[in-house]
Amino acid sequence: MLRICVDMDEVMADTLAEHLRRYNQAFDEAVTTEDLAGKGLWEIAPQDRQAQLRAFLDAEDFFEVLEVIPDAQPVLKDLATRFEIFIATQAMAVPNSLGPKYRWLQRHFSFIPPTHYVFCGNKTILRADYLIDDQPRNLARFEGQGLLYTAPHNLAANGFVRVNNWREVAEYFADVPSEPGTPA
Repeated sequence: MLRICVDMDEVMADTLAEHLRRYNQAFDEAVTTEDLAGKGLWEIAPQDRQAQLRAFLDAEDFFEVLEVIPDAQPVLKDLATRFEIFIATQAMAVPNSLGPKYRWLQRHFSFIPPTHYVFCGNKTILRADYLIDDQPRNLARFEGQGLLYTAPHNLAANGFVRVNNWREVAEYFADVPSEPGTPA
């Protein structure tokens, strides 16, 4: 069975919306995703706010309250009937996110077993046929087929197969056979 690794933040979980919500509330700002076209929040926030940006991520409840990206649940549930699905998240970038991310996945994606959660620091360890990720650097080093999931910070990235939403992910895999060398 072919294997698909799926990133969590900005692919399954709307991390940016929560980060923006906390940033705007803390600093009485009104930054939108449109303001970030081609950039990350870290790039537009003044230097004196960088520590607070990190503190938002380190908050115990941050990864617990994230909204699910639209259509991620039904599309992944369908893909899980035909492919081996692994969730691959760089949780070691925020070590205290391990528990909250685990609980979030259990709450929203209980059809994916915990044995298929990969909490890593570097995604070059992944061995799969496909990787769906919002970070071009992860896809550039991936040995299988990468799919760049569109996010404001990666709008200028080129050279990748791009998917803009989960419906496009479903369309991409509609004709992909679940076993190597077999017709769809």
